[in-house]
Amino acid sequence: MNDKMEFEVTKTNRGFALVRFRDYNQVECNIQASSLATENAIWLGCENEDPKVLIPGEGWKPFDVPETFQCNTRMHLTREQVGYLLPFLQKFYETGRIA
Repeated sequence: MNDKMEFEVTKTNRGFALVRFRDYNQVECNIQASSLATENAIWLGCENEDPKVLIPGEGWKPFDVPETFQCNTRMHLTREQVGYLLPFLQKFYETGRIA
């Protein structure tokens, strides 16, 4: 598989920076500047939930959920929290391991 990533850099309807990309499995993801007023933060993760259920012998199948179902697919991270994650990401980048 080609690991090269393509990015679409735009803004949200409210003017916040938004970078869209696809992960290894071609899932639509993004990183978005947060509107949090008290400190700088970002949203990071999948754009849409994609619930599935594992059916023995058949694999992962789409799972219908009620219209009122809600699932959070993105992390809301402050700059400090991103800083704590960076060493793990850097180690993975350099060695293929996180610890």
